[in-house]
Amino acid sequence: MEKRIFFTCGGMQLAGLFHPGGEKGAVVTHPHPLYGGDMHNVVVEALVLAYQRKGFATLRFDFRGTGRSEGTHDNGVGEREDVLAALAFLAEKGVRRFDLAGYSFGAWVNARIGCPDLHRMIMVSPPVNFLDFGDVGPIPCLDLVVVGDDDDFAAADRVQRMTAAWNPDARCTVIPDTDHFYSGAIRELDDVLNKCI
Repeated sequence: MEKRIFFTCGGMQLAGLFHPGGEKGAVVTHPHPLYGGDMHNVVVEALVLAYQRKGFATLRFDFRGTGRSEGTHDNGVGEREDVLAALAFLAEKGVRRFDLAGYSFGAWVNARIGCPDLHRMIMVSPPVNFLDFGDVGPIPCLDLVVVGDDDDFAAADRVQRMTAAWNPDARCTVIPDTDHFYSGAIRELDDVLNKCI
């Protein structure tokens, strides 16, 4: 059962939903807040539930300026600090092995952090047609990328090429007949996540 919590990032209070677990934990980040994205997004929920089914502690949260989180949107710069603060919160709760998973904007923010003490990173629909991934270097902890084959914000062929550049050992799964929002395809996304987490 998730419980509502607040944690601190640079003097700001960020709102989240925390599910306790053991020494394995995952932070899950949400899509673009300026376009309605928040921690209650259905894809974020799919990621969280997939991790919880495998016994992970989970923390999903609203980026600064979103929902009940303090601060203002910072175009992905301050949001990186939000993610690091979320990982620190999990560490305070006894987590020792960390996963970082993000959808859309959240995947972009995570990619630009890299792998600070991470066991694994998962990206869902990194928006390579919408946001600039040019400053993203190798991501050795990247394990899985999922994308739909009808995604206007994350063209599948481009995502596949970039995944190979970020980490040639990472898996890139393309879900047929699926757009950026996984309309009618949440079950297919669940199947991929359940097999890979």
